[in-house]
Amino acid sequence: MDAETWQKEQISRAFLHAVAAREGCTLGEWAVDKDGVDTTLRRRGRMVDIQLKCTQELRRLGDSYAFDLDVKTYDKLRGTDRSAPGYLFVMIVPRDIKDWIHLHGDEYLLLRCAAFYACIQDKPSVNTSTTTVIHLPFAHRLNRDALERMFEHSRRHALGVRDGMVA
Repeated sequence: MDAETWQKEQISRAFLHAVAAREGCTLGEWAVDKDGVDTTLRRRGRMVDIQLKCTQELRRLGDSYAFDLDVKTYDKLRGTDRSAPGYLFVMIVPRDIKDWIHLHGDEYLLLRCAAFYACIQDKPSVNTSTTTVIHLPFAHRLNRDALERMFEHSRRHALGVRDGMVA
């Protein structure tokens, strides 16, 4: 990995750790990304599997960003037999790495990044062999409310609820 790639991975993990800690979640980290999962969020017995990506630029398509996810990871995250729903988190950072973090004296530090998410669980198969475009609506910014929705989805998933019906 070049320095930029590993640094993107580390800043995305740091951001997720900060948000998760603030909301009372724990993170399980995986040494091997065999199942398309970098980390698992857990809170009160509910789990959400996450694939983390970090980029300095995302295409805009209407009211969402577009991210090209490799089909192999997409298929792993969308699987219907998963015990935890699969999500993609994409973080956007400034182009210049020196702008990612600002230290402000003894008071605080500022992470200059934002993360957006898409639920890949139960998505349809695709007819491509390399990548598929994932839409990340502007409204799907990773924050407290987003985590609440994800854990509610996890609860419903565990109960077999699909579109208001128990499977």
